[in-house]
Amino acid sequence: MCMSNTTVKQSPTKAAALAGVQALIAGTQKRTPTGSLTFGNATYAVVDLLALLQSVVVAMTALNAAQAGARDAMSALREVMTKAGPVIRGYRRYLRALYGNATANLADYGMEPEKSPTPLTSEEQAAKVQKALETRKLRGTKGRKQKARIKASDTAAEPSVAAAAPPSPPSTTKG
Repeated sequence: MCMSNTTVKQSPTKAAALAGVQALIAGTQKRTPTGSLTFGNATYAVVDLLALLQSVVVAMTALNAAQAGARDAMSALREVMTKAGPVIRGYRRYLRALYGNATANLADYGMEPEKSPTPLTSEEQAAKVQKALETRKLRGTKGRKQKARIKASDTAAEPSVAAAAPPSPPSTTKG
């Protein structure tokens, strides 16, 4: 049986990718500062190649700054919403209580009247009742009248405690 030894290559982190591109720029400036390079069926002037690599560095740096700014903005929003969220919810409840289902008034606040639940069809109602009965049966739920019919003398359904306990072994005492 032949087993292949394949490894999963992970993509580099943003910092490692940025460092890699910067290392390409440094190496190119040190080893081949002028002229042209041919690879991948194309010829690149070193100046153009360096400009392309530098544009990647600028784009990656801009992305990192934007993401850091977005994290800061999200953190600020969470902080504000912890204070303002309850006030906003309370104000909306107040407006609904004040205006009820007055669509025009609520629309001024960017709100819609609460929708009443649609009634169940007869098939859905029958399915709901059937499911409730099955659930009661599975759980052994009994109503007040069924519970009242159960008497203490009705021990046939319950196992006897004396019959369930195993006999105790004879005690032996040495004298």
